[in-house]
Amino acid sequence: MKFPRLVLGGAVLALPLMLGSCATMSKEECVAADWRVVGETDGAAGYDPQSRFAAHAKSCEKAGIVPDQTVWYQGFQSGVVRYCTPLNGLQQGKAGKTYHNVCPADAADGFLRGYNLGKAEHDQRRRVESLENQIRQSEYRISELKEKIAKGEIEAKAGEGEIRRMHRDIQRLRFEKQREELDLRAIERDGEIFAANPDMVIPPRYRY
Repeated sequence: MKFPRLVLGGAVLALPLMLGSCATMSKEECVAADWRVVGETDGAAGYDPQSRFAAHAKSCEKAGIVPDQTVWYQGFQSGVVRYCTPLNGLQQGKAGKTYHNVCPADAADGFLRGYNLGKAEHDQRRRVESLENQIRQSEYRISELKEKIAKGEIEAKAGEGEIRRMHRDIQRLRFEKQREELDLRAIERDGEIFAANPDMVIPPRYRY
């Protein structure tokens, strides 16, 4: 199993501005760190290796600790094997997590089949949620308009015309939401089938 070489070079120096004050480790953790274990944990989480190691180096700088890059990366290579499975790909995609291209060639295909399917479910769910939010906002706006008409704050004819238009919009949004929910159910079913048989070859129409 071959892994891409970790080439940091000046990466540790180039990232401080990007990292800001987001410390990955405390002073105490830096002092007591087993860098192989830290690397394995990072690999199992699928972190981008260059930015993650640079973040550790930045976090431990004040403690006067220089992380052992070689030992850390050996641990990372071990941990990433646990990350790069089809089922974990499915879960990472469902959670909307970013894939940092860390899987070795012999594991990437299976991971990505799961990841792309899970990501399709995540994105489809977001579309449904967006439509739900639009419907709620329109319903709230209708309530506001009715209240303003009752208080005489706006002219009844204009307000009622706006309310009718918004009711039409809500009907359209509800119809669109139903279609998106049907698509979501189909993707969820595909995910369940994949979870039961992660070695399956996904048909072309299901290539998410």
